[in-house]
Amino acid sequence: MAVGIRINKYLRDKGLASRREVDKLVKDGLVFVNGKRAENGMLLNETDDVAIKGKPKEYQYLAYYKPRGLATQDFADRTSVIKTWKKDGLYPIGRLDKESEGLLILTNDGRLAREILSENPKYEKEYIVTVKEHLRAGIPAIFESGMQTSILGKLLPAKTKIISPTTLRVILNEGKKHQIRIMLNDLHYTISSLKRVRIGHIRLGNLRPGQTRSVTKEFSF
Repeated sequence: MAVGIRINKYLRDKGLASRREVDKLVKDGLVFVNGKRAENGMLLNETDDVAIKGKPKEYQYLAYYKPRGLATQDFADRTSVIKTWKKDGLYPIGRLDKESEGLLILTNDGRLAREILSENPKYEKEYIVTVKEHLRAGIPAIFESGMQTSILGKLLPAKTKIISPTTLRVILNEGKKHQIRIMLNDLHYTISSLKRVRIGHIRLGNLRPGQTRSVTKEFSF
């Protein structure tokens, strides 16, 4: 452990909780340093003994098929099931716009949110996109070179494959707002459907719109 590391960062790096969760544990008097109650913002050194008392937090992970026509930010108001998730402390990582559909991860683990929203290729996002016009053969090369866009500027390279005359697979390591829609709009294509089918090792699989399943494979931090 490095000298002078803040307590919330230390416990987060140990994989015990997110920084925000550590701050709450400290506030609730459940974190002890050298047998004494910790304080938020305190710095630790190599000889300090850190302990968390009380029941460890149980993390939950769900794969959810967000239906088309449902905005991510409207989750809390739309169905009793979604209200139950919020009550249980679950929340979606990232967003899919109202007209897009597909995979979201629901969790109460802030550590995973930080990882998935990063540009770590371990958590790349895969999409199947259908457009109204026929795709030109050069589209993958444009995406994979790191496209210059009118709104988002220069983007990271995106792995792309045309799988039918009007359908392509796009894999992103970043997730800027409306990124794929902006990219294709700049190339004069009209999107008719956009579905996210994978985040890292988690796939949409056989889920139907509105359904969830538990994600049992362990995440590492």
